[in-house]
Amino acid sequence: MQLKTGARLQSTVCNAEVMIITAPAQDVSLSCGGAAMAAAGSDVEKGEIDSDHQLGVQIGKRYVDEDSTLELLCIKPGEGSLALDGATLLLKDSKKLPKSD
Repeated sequence: MQLKTGARLQSTVCNAEVMIITAPAQDVSLSCGGAAMAAAGSDVEKGEIDSDHQLGVQIGKRYVDEDSTLELLCIKPGEGSLALDGATLLLKDSKKLPKSD
């Protein structure tokens, strides 16, 4: 699937929904809970979460791949974990704000 910056995707196995912040140039396979994701608002029948992909996603958190070619923002939490081409996405570290004294 070709991902585009700003697009919203929903899980087909849980309530998770994400927005694409940075998209890779090539076609990729993005999944949540072990199943392919669909365009947000699509009328899809919910399947079951793969027990190996049940780490969950948290609202307001950003997820990236190891090479930082893909960055997602979770806009709706869910029980499934995100994966790009089978590799689990990592929670992006937040930047520390400078102290103000």
